Order: sequence, then structure tokens, then C-alpha cells
Amino acid sequence: MPHDEPSTSDDRASEADARALGSVLRMRILRLCLDEALTNKEIAGRLGKDPGTTYHHVRTLAERGFLAPQEERRGARGAREVPYLATRRSWRAPQVPGHYQVLVDAFLEELAEAPPSSVVAARLGVRLSADAWERAMTRVSEVLQELADLPPDPDGVPFSLFFAAHEDIRRRRADGA
Repeated sequence: MPHDEPSTSDDRASEADARALGSVLRMRILRLCLDEALTNKEIAGRLGKDPGTTYHHVRTLAERGFLAPQEERRGARGAREVPYLATRRSWRAPQVPGHYQVLVDAFLEELAEAPPSSVVAARLGVRLSADAWERAMTRVSEVLQELADLPPDPDGVPFSLFFAAHEDIRRRRADGA
């Protein structure tokens, strides 16, 4: 009778990372803390959530290394507050099947809040060879990495980018091409 190989610690870590990133709310928290350290209370306020709701998510992201606690500070009433800053580790995290749905849902929530005048969108259908597709995806990845590597401008305008591509199965010809 076959048996499953035991998971390695790397496999378990990847699975834990995938679970941590498998939440729309957590993806939104990471985006909020991308270039500004925020406390759980500040995060909850910006997302219109109860701090108790966001606390578990903030802790999970911090435990997995996606959020880094910053220097403790005192709040308006003297309470201890810990602000968190995104580590940008999620950009390099392995992708798991179905991860795109969380990204799409998080983006759609953010898009619904965006001023319409700030939205730029395009939709394009192409028919490419496998080689042309690979070259195109390499170029897109390079552009996204270049943007990710730019140092944040503290006085700059925050933008959110989303890129998705998929096979357009409804456009397949009868011969399967």
C-alpha cells in the first residue's frame, strides 16, 4: 500500500505562507502597510472593520514574516501600540493553485474604492505562438519587477497595479487551436 512522503519543513512553510496569503483581508492589510507602518487599530479604521476582526489577520501575517513590527509607541490614551510595515516578502512568495482569485477579489475591493478618474484599464485579445507568449510574459514580469524594485517616494501618489492573463478558451477554433 503506497504511503505519502512526509512533508519537509520547506513544504510546511510554503503551505503556511499560502494559508496566510489566502485571504482578501490579509492582502488588503499588506497593501495598506506597504509604505506606511500602521497599528492594528489604524488598519481596522481604514478598512472599516472592527479591530478584533483584523487582529488575528495582522498576527498571522507578522508570524509568517509578511508584516514586520516596528518600534512600539504610545497611543493618544497612553496605550501601547505596535505599528506594522509590510516586508514585501509576499511579492516573492510561491504561488499556489487558485491564488489568483484572492488577488482578483482584493483588487476588485480596492478598485471599488478608487476615484474613477484614477482608473486606467485595458483589455486585449491576442493569438500568439508559445514562444511569443513566453517572450511577452518575460517582458511583463521584468516591468513589474522593475516597478517593485523602485524605492517608494514618500511624497508620491500610491497606485495599485493588477495584471492578469488567461487562455481565452471561448476563442478556440473547432480544430482546437
